[in-house]
Amino acid sequence: MTTTEAGAIQLHDVRKVHGEGNRVVTALDGVTIDFGRGSFTAIMGPSGSGKSTLLHCAAGLDRPTSGTVTIAGSDIASLNEEARTQLRRRHVGFVFQAFNLVGSLTAAQNVELPARFAGRRVPAREVAAALAAVGLADRASHRPAELSGGQQQRVALARALITRPDVLFADEPTGALDTLSSKGVLSLMRRLVDEEGQTTLMVTHDPFAASFADTAIFLEDGRIADSLKVERGRSDNAAVIAARMAGLEAR
Repeated sequence: MTTTEAGAIQLHDVRKVHGEGNRVVTALDGVTIDFGRGSFTAIMGPSGSGKSTLLHCAAGLDRPTSGTVTIAGSDIASLNEEARTQLRRRHVGFVFQAFNLVGSLTAAQNVELPARFAGRRVPAREVAAALAAVGLADRASHRPAELSGGQQQRVALARALITRPDVLFADEPTGALDTLSSKGVLSLMRRLVDEEGQTTLMVTHDPFAASFADTAIFLEDGRIADSLKVERGRSDNAAVIAARMAGLEAR
């Protein structure tokens, strides 16, 4: 996937190797891809294909063995841990399968956490606006135990977006949710892309979740094996994606 201008995030010939000698495992094997601004990409593949490693390297959570990863004009692969941490706090948002909310804090206080870690205070109106954007304006004072799973994941989304990140990384964001809650969270992520131009990368094994993206990228043995442009408005997108995954796994 390429664009005529520099994308929000660019990977060039990224390799990630674990172990040494006879125990070497190549998790990523020369991945080059440009994720366009305002795009929504689903990263899929069989277990062990490298999809989580790709997300971790792209987000600066892990350093590739070789290659470059560029976000906001910086090659995060070349930065030390402290510099990568600072870049993540300024330019990257995360949503995981586990909501990772602090149980003793309210929804509003959980949303504020990334900014506090970055050493700045967020005006109350911005926190309120972030919660309103995910449909939780009336839940600001509720603690996680008082919220449903879908609502907790919406708080996690608001927390990820409060810093207005260049890229939102989502790792199986609906894996712990029921079908109705999953659809609500995915619809919200889709709306953020369409209305706010939020660049989003999502690792998922679920064809239904991937059907909300613009493009599905399929990994196999650490390489990009296939890609599929998701046609908006089609009712069978999930089935098409599932068939493509099945074909990949059967090879």
